[in-house]
Amino acid sequence: MLHSPLGAAADWGSLPDDLAARGVETVVVAVTDDDRPPYAARYVARASLQIAAAAPARPLLLVAAGAAGPLVPAVAAAQRAARRTVAGYLLVDALLPQPGTPTRAELAAAQQHLDPPVRPPDFFTEPLPMTADWPDAPCGYLRTGDGYAHSAHLAELRSWPVRRKHGEPLADALEALAAQVWPDDV
Repeated sequence: MLHSPLGAAADWGSLPDDLAARGVETVVVAVTDDDRPPYAARYVARASLQIAAAAPARPLLLVAAGAAGPLVPAVAAAQRAARRTVAGYLLVDALLPQPGTPTRAELAAAQQHLDPPVRPPDFFTEPLPMTADWPDAPCGYLRTGDGYAHSAHLAELRSWPVRRKHGEPLADALEALAAQVWPDDV
């Protein structure tokens, strides 16, 4: 589970524990040292090292929130380079990766209309890792509020399953989306 670089692993709340209680092997990365350039590369490297240290037994289902969405292809590339299988991706209220090397500011301007959290200006103008061969596995999108409505719409245009969380627990919504994306694997 990849937290937003604008937040912390604690932002997932009880979701990791809720999933673990259901028998879902869960690895939550906690990247705390991406506070200087190159921000994206530091986040990707630290997240990849933490996933490797956890040594998950099953193929990976990478779950990314917020500003981690555009970094998930680079994290996946690092996993594939380390001979770990990536089975798919779930983005939760996240910006979508796009081809080329856009900046976070460009993605936010195109996909959401919220005021960005406080970070150094170069955090938002740094080119992100290229995502040319992504997605290489099934994808789904979970929308829990209105802040990422446009990103969810873009996911629908890509023919991804999109689920809107209403009153149910987040773990239920995420499991339902995973079952929709991988009906034979859940």
